[in-house]
This record gives sequence, C-alpha cells and structure tokens, in this order.
Amino acid sequence: MFQPLDPLLHSELRLAIVSLLIGVEEAEFPYIKEQTGATAGNLSVQLDKLSTAGYIEVEKTFKGKKPCTICRMTGAGHQAFENYVEALKSYLNVK
Repeated sequence: MFQPLDPLLHSELRLAIVSLLIGVEEAEFPYIKEQTGATAGNLSVQLDKLSTAGYIEVEKTFKGKKPCTICRMTGAGHQAFENYVEALKSYLNVK
C-alpha cells in the first residue's frame, strides 16, 4: 500500500529547498535562490511555510550593513524529509 506523502514537502520548490539544506549545515538566501532558480518573493514565501512547520530555522542577521538570511534544517525537518523519502519509495516499490 502507498504511504501518504507530506503535502508540505511534495511542492517542487519546497522539496528542492529541503533537498539542498539536508546536505549542508546552513545556506544563505542568495545561494538557495540561485540553486533553486526561484524568485526572491516565491522563495521567501516557501521558506516561511517550511519555517512555520518547524522543518527549517531561518536566522536574519547582517553582514556589515546588508541583511543576511541564513537557513538550516531542524531535527523535525530531517525526520520529515526521511519520512518523505521512505513514503516515496513505497510508490517506486524500492526497498
């Protein structure tokens, strides 16, 4: 039987963000924007959704006088991604 897919992670951009963050300790907003090809506005909205769900942590700081947004996965985000991958495997019939 198919396992349910987390609708929050099933979005293409949110899945790309989490897939990117899962492999690094943290990433800055411009890097995530460049890697995903998202617009700044759409990326901001999706980061907010992931943050509200507790999947990522968003830290807003400054580099000199320029604002700097840093994102990192949370423990809950790691678990949600792992669960998503396992659920996806049930669709692919992979053990």
